[in-house]
Amino acid sequence: MLYKVNREGVNMKKLLIIILVIIVAAVGGYYTFPEQIAGYLISKARSNASLNKKEIKIDDHNVVYLEGGSGSETILLLHGYSANKDSFLLFSAYLKDYHVVIPDLPGHGESSKLVNFRYDAATQVERLHKFAQALQLKKFHIVGNSMGGWFAGSYAVFYPDEVSSVGLFNAAGVKPPVLSEVMKMRPEDENPLLLKNENDYSRLMKLVFVNPPFTPYPLQKMFVREAQVNKVINQKIMKEIAPDVFSLEKDLPKIKAPVLILWGDKDKIIDISSVAVFEKGLKNCKTIIIPDCGHAPMIEKPQETARAYLNFIKNINN
Repeated sequence: MLYKVNREGVNMKKLLIIILVIIVAAVGGYYTFPEQIAGYLISKARSNASLNKKEIKIDDHNVVYLEGGSGSETILLLHGYSANKDSFLLFSAYLKDYHVVIPDLPGHGESSKLVNFRYDAATQVERLHKFAQALQLKKFHIVGNSMGGWFAGSYAVFYPDEVSSVGLFNAAGVKPPVLSEVMKMRPEDENPLLLKNENDYSRLMKLVFVNPPFTPYPLQKMFVREAQVNKVINQKIMKEIAPDVFSLEKDLPKIKAPVLILWGDKDKIIDISSVAVFEKGLKNCKTIIIPDCGHAPMIEKPQETARAYLNFIKNINN
């Protein structure tokens, strides 16, 4: 009897050791192989939003994009400066009844970053048009955040017959009456929208969000690495888009499609006073302000943002 008890005790100790080894290996992998873990997390998020990664050649650029959903109506989503297609993953999880397409704009994400080509607004919008044609998108809703909002509005100006509606999420393109924290910075200051190193991550999160979402260490590591790798192309893009950053304002009356202006009320990058400028210039618009939210409402408050956007689309169709 004593032997049996001792043997069970030994087996229990072995089991505990095995469990401990598994935990240590998992934690070690979490910090030792952050890129692999980050890739897995992003893959799961894409799967949760029913999105698949695809690639297409547009002129000299390879454009990588996400596509999914089951609806007959298409929603084209455009990310902001130095961001990528995955910034819409949480938001897209609520759009499964629509055909969703999210490209990495050339110069961003996994798409080509060709330093000898231009990335100003007019050039990027023209590339977007070729992208839409290649995917045979005849008529669609277009949504953009920040720089992507500027491009979405510009697309509606230049190709009005293709656009069913426009979503402007904390969009660039107009001059706000009140300058934001970022816009008050001197031109010679280092770009505050880019990560410098791992210690800089917290600063950028507090700049973009009111309540920064939890970001697992592997994703933080990946974001910092990508920022460092893409530093030169990001600087080039900013230099080329900066001279025309308020250019959409004069063209707002040309937008025929209904527009949703959606804004986080505590945006430190593009001040909420921009809303009044958009409202004044647009013929047909609706405004929704998301409380206690920063520059990227589709990340910080994806469910609330998606609910507001889907209601907007349904009201258009009705």
